[in-house]
Amino acid sequence: MIDVAEIHPRGAMAKNQFEPLAQEIFTLKKQLNAVILAHNYQVPEIQDVADFVGDSLGLAQQAAQTSAEVIVFCGVHFMAETAKILNPNKIVVLPDRDAGCSLEESCPAPELAKLQATNPNFWTIAYINCSAAVKALCDVIVTSGNAEKIVNAAPKDRDLLFVPDENLGQWVMEQTGRPMTLWKGNCYAHVEFQRERVLAAKRQFPDAKIVVHPESLREVRELADSVCSTEKMITYCRTNPAKRFVIVTESGIIHRMQRECPDKEFLCAPVFNAMKLPTDGCRCSECKYMKLNTLEKVRNCMKKLTPRVELPADIRQRARLPIERMLEISAR
Repeated sequence: MIDVAEIHPRGAMAKNQFEPLAQEIFTLKKQLNAVILAHNYQVPEIQDVADFVGDSLGLAQQAAQTSAEVIVFCGVHFMAETAKILNPNKIVVLPDRDAGCSLEESCPAPELAKLQATNPNFWTIAYINCSAAVKALCDVIVTSGNAEKIVNAAPKDRDLLFVPDENLGQWVMEQTGRPMTLWKGNCYAHVEFQRERVLAAKRQFPDAKIVVHPESLREVRELADSVCSTEKMITYCRTNPAKRFVIVTESGIIHRMQRECPDKEFLCAPVFNAMKLPTDGCRCSECKYMKLNTLEKVRNCMKKLTPRVELPADIRQRARLPIERMLEISAR
């Protein structure tokens, strides 16, 4: 029988272990007039000091609305870039400069421009997990939470090009019936989930609901009770009468789920190891980039106001338009 972990070991750490650092961060936040934004995949101790914890859409909305002078973005580089695009006159810092994204790396702007040149009728839809330079080439940005709505709103007379996540793009096509050309990129952490392992989890926990992120493979999505973004996962688990859930996404989200739904049980779906061989126990899926950020690095970036996220003015201005179009359509 497969052993499915209930929570990443970090979640068991005593809170007082981080209390001195947390107090330093709260003091610095007051001094700097800063806001701390954290993605759902960040380690628990970072989530616990954040002013807002959410998915890409929620973080983009918060970045657009903040009155703070300093934005501390606890996520990955493209997210901090989005905050800078929407707040060009504010200081945006990222705890670890190397916190990147396999999806962002899969889609270089020059290669996208070459593909766009092959079809003047392309209307380019970019998943937010891409660089500012790629956003600047696109017509609209989407997140996993709003992609279906925005694709449905896309011009009917245009050929849709979806970048860079082919699995999310495939899922959106299934939901909307809109044909799209898909860029061949994926999230390395989500494609580790395999059908056999999720089926084994279903057999071990027949009463559990299977909740899957759309960046996962189709063979995994087909097993889901719900396919949804991280924020919608939390809503689904909160409102569903079930008491046990197998969560098929990056394991960092379990901390927030347990905090918001203390009467329910959340299980990380196990994944294969790097050689695609079954592990003896559960190896939860972690994004190595998300986990580069630590509470100490949050403190340090606030003390030094570095590493800062800066963008050329022309890229920033062109990238802002498709993000604003996304926020406008999402608000309808």
